[in-house]
Amino acid sequence: MKPLSIPISALVVSLACSTAYADNIYPAHTDLPARTSLPNVSPLNSDLTNRGAYVARTADCMACHREDYSGGVPIETPIGNIYSTNITPSTQYGIGNYTEADFKNALRKGRAPKHQIYPAMPYPSYHGMSDDDISALFAYFQTVPIIDKPPEQITHLPFPLNIRSLMLAWNVINVPSTENRLGLSQTQQRGEYLVNNLEHCGTCHTPRNLTQGLDKDRYLSGAPLGKWFAPNITPDNDTGIGRWSERDIIAYLRTGKLDKQAYAGGPMAEAVAHSTRYLTDEDLSAMANYLKVVPAIKTDDYLIPVNVARLPSPKSTSITYDLLEQKDYLAKAKADTPHVSINQSSNQISNQSSSQNNNPNRVMENSTSPKSLYLTHCASCHGVDGYAQPDARYTAIVGLSSIRRAKPDALIGVIAFGAKGAFNTAPKMPGFEKDLSHAQIASITNYVRINFGGLPSSDVSADEVKRVIKEKG
Repeated sequence: MKPLSIPISALVVSLACSTAYADNIYPAHTDLPARTSLPNVSPLNSDLTNRGAYVARTADCMACHREDYSGGVPIETPIGNIYSTNITPSTQYGIGNYTEADFKNALRKGRAPKHQIYPAMPYPSYHGMSDDDISALFAYFQTVPIIDKPPEQITHLPFPLNIRSLMLAWNVINVPSTENRLGLSQTQQRGEYLVNNLEHCGTCHTPRNLTQGLDKDRYLSGAPLGKWFAPNITPDNDTGIGRWSERDIIAYLRTGKLDKQAYAGGPMAEAVAHSTRYLTDEDLSAMANYLKVVPAIKTDDYLIPVNVARLPSPKSTSITYDLLEQKDYLAKAKADTPHVSINQSSNQISNQSSSQNNNPNRVMENSTSPKSLYLTHCASCHGVDGYAQPDARYTAIVGLSSIRRAKPDALIGVIAFGAKGAFNTAPKMPGFEKDLSHAQIASITNYVRINFGGLPSSDVSADEVKRVIKEKG
């Protein structure tokens, strides 16, 4: 469900919107983040097959079916976990016996040769895929290595949800998931096709209706997603991405981060890692152009604007990449931090003596001050000043939008459940749900929002943390 190298650049350009148009916006693409070379492309393959490899990336097949397409990935839904299938050309366990017509029916109608497919596979969005892209994708899947074994897990839903034919009625109501708009430029039409169909952004970012189909009236306005929340990506200035430039959108989709604004985690990290970082500059430009013209929707989870004057400055010019300097500074900061305690019922802080903490290498274990909690559990990765160590792919958290939202749920969720970065080389953040009390997580949340989000105040309570953990857990 899941929010190219030079030798093949000639191949993918035919998939994108007009190069001439894109060059008018971004003259030489010299200031855009470099795209990642597309794997599974070979000069020995036909142009059609190689084009299919690119379509597989734009359709984000790997996020659910794994990089080897062997399947078995759990997809959380309100009716239970649905596990992805093997889509390698195995005749026993995969799609080796599919004809192109079978393949097209699966993508557009959610209909396999012998059964109906659950809409955890985003066929309501793939319904709009072009014949050419489906043909290319089918040709590509004939060439991927065969995995001759079933997925480790298969779907078992309780009665009557295990009756797959019920999906036929669901399809009448919810397929297709979007409709094409009139009056769009050629570039925006390409962006609409990528956002709505191939990349199926609405699958995560659009709220669901009573039947669990996409609520078209609230298209891309943000929706809960398991332990995550896919934010509003309409161009509303206060609650969406209206203040982002098209360059900002491209940089985020390419790298999974935007300085002092956003960092991709969870399902969005997977989308970047498996899909959007491989897209051409022209396709990312088209997506960004389209996202700027979708109807803006204002929600109640507004974004508090960045107050740059309240954001911290790096402690030195070298600390973000000098591990030893960071280690020494952290030890000193811990030694200098007063030991205070939190009244868990009111979440208020009262000063206590710090003279007992004579060990410069640690904060007292029973210390519960906001700063000491942050220094103990967070600073070794995110840095004393919040700027972390980008070269080691530790996340800088200064100014991030998830910290500045009116609703603290996203930040609480990350602290409680952890987060996976956009790339495999990025360290995975652990969750502290079992290690810290609700009051301690609330304390860290408030400290981070004030000190690294620039908020003048924050009053997240232990009860709010308890609610978020109960809802998302």
